[in-house]
Amino acid sequence: MANKEVTNDEKMPPQGKKEKPMGASGARPTNIKKAMKQLIGYCRKYLAIILLALILGMTGAIFNIVGPDFLSQMTDLIGEGLMAEMDLDAIVHLAVILAILYGLGFLFNYVQGFIMATVTQRVTKRLRADISTKINRLPLKYFDKTSYGDILSRVTNDIDLIAQTMNQSLGMLVTSVTMFLGSLVMMIYTNWIMALSAVLSTIVGFGFMSLIISKSQRHFIQQQKELGKLNGHIEETYAGHDVVKVYNGEKEAKKIFHDINTRLYDSAWKSQFMSGLMMPLMMFIGNFGYVVVCIVGALLVHNGTISFGVIVAFMIYIRLFTQPLSQLAQVATSLQSTAAASERVFEFLREEELADESDKKEKLKTAKGDVEFRNVRFGYSEDKIVINNFTATIKAGQKVAIVGPTGAGKTTLVNLLMRFYEVNDGEILIDGVPVSKLTRDNIHNLFCMVLQDTWLFEGTIRENIKYSKDYVTDEQVEEACKAVGLHHFIQTLPQGYDTVLDDKANLSSGQKQLITIARAMVENAPLLILDEATSSVDTRTEALIQKAMDKLMVGKTSFVIAHRLSTIKNADLIMVMKDGDIIESGNHDELLKKKGFYFELYNSQFEHVS
Repeated sequence: MANKEVTNDEKMPPQGKKEKPMGASGARPTNIKKAMKQLIGYCRKYLAIILLALILGMTGAIFNIVGPDFLSQMTDLIGEGLMAEMDLDAIVHLAVILAILYGLGFLFNYVQGFIMATVTQRVTKRLRADISTKINRLPLKYFDKTSYGDILSRVTNDIDLIAQTMNQSLGMLVTSVTMFLGSLVMMIYTNWIMALSAVLSTIVGFGFMSLIISKSQRHFIQQQKELGKLNGHIEETYAGHDVVKVYNGEKEAKKIFHDINTRLYDSAWKSQFMSGLMMPLMMFIGNFGYVVVCIVGALLVHNGTISFGVIVAFMIYIRLFTQPLSQLAQVATSLQSTAAASERVFEFLREEELADESDKKEKLKTAKGDVEFRNVRFGYSEDKIVINNFTATIKAGQKVAIVGPTGAGKTTLVNLLMRFYEVNDGEILIDGVPVSKLTRDNIHNLFCMVLQDTWLFEGTIRENIKYSKDYVTDEQVEEACKAVGLHHFIQTLPQGYDTVLDDKANLSSGQKQLITIARAMVENAPLLILDEATSSVDTRTEALIQKAMDKLMVGKTSFVIAHRLSTIKNADLIMVMKDGDIIESGNHDELLKKKGFYFELYNSQFEHVS
């Protein structure tokens, strides 16, 4: 619906939104240890319960490791029973012990899985909540240089990867290390010769695994970055789908998509191929270990050094020894992806926030509407100043029109007034109080605002108009809609004011704009900002809205940004901006008499071809 189609003008500097470079050269080396340290620090609240889960997993693994020793004894008893009388009581006793050990191993592993799943979901829920809170604390200049799709990718893909690692890989890591070391100890305890043979046969696996991990890490990092860039491109393309269609930009959009997708394919293929080599490599090493154990064990049995049960135990131990290697390889792969994802998430959480305003005590519950700009200087970057030395005084209740060519700084001026951005120099005052001494929330409560671009969310018409204002009554909503000429249209809809605005709702751009105007009317704030508010409606509707706006502006200080100069003839003060400065000011008649820049601008809109 409309909630996806809009980019608010106040959030966009004139030079446009730029993405951070994330090409092939943009991949920074991610330190797995540092990234995991950040994640552990974030999860410190749950460390005790995570540690308990890991201990349970380790205990379950130990039970599974001890089992083959009892199985070896059972095998020897059965072998002896074939030659002589079978000791059924001893065999049953060992079988019971084995059943208890494996049962406890299963139970402990189950509890570990339950705890880790619960903790994982709580951590990821908190992560998403922190990112959501962080977004509201970031200055708008961050979004001017960062793709929205890349931010979304951090909230979804990257956090999902972290969740997967915590839920599966962390427990697997501890269990695998326990199984690996435990089986090694048990093999040495059982027979050092066969243990040495098994270890030597698997040493080569370590070498290959280390080599593969070192080569594949940078590809995992690049994969996550390209995925974020791909999301950004898709979000941008489909948000502006109509523009792409109108200007036949499908070919260029496809080309950009293909380039990013190719880089993503390349990095993903390399990372997955290298990580995919680990499992078959470990299986080969494991099978090779079986062969070595069988040959060495057969020789030792032939010499009478060991019993047949030892070979049976070693057949299990070699599996318990090599299986953790393949699991460790899998965990290493997962940790690399998670390290890259974790770095991106915590990099976002470390971004510089808006200044804390909890110490500000001054507050304007309401305002008369006196506004003063004193030598205001501002630029979206230090090397590109948009507002040079702006000074103006607006009295309460005045209707102030701000006009000028594109790029003159009109919308920027409003952004500064609302404190969407902070001034570089100078000061802005409301009722004599510098806005820097007021909280942003306080300032926003003093304004109602209608932008050129509409913003509607998926909900009823009534909910859209009452947005964030529960105190507004249904009667006030209807009055506002009558004032803008929208009431009759709403009554023709099947559910009237309860009609849900979604993808199936067929509203014109003008009707959407009327809803946002009605939303501003019910706000009833002392200051009003209209940024090209009537640009999307026809002339007849514009005249109707203009009358409604005149009623709305009574008693309010109004700032009207307009390119259509016919809409601001009755303004008390018209400020003509050019290159970040006021070059002319006065009412409509006074400015026409001056025959200056405003005179030329006005006449250029009303020239008729003879």
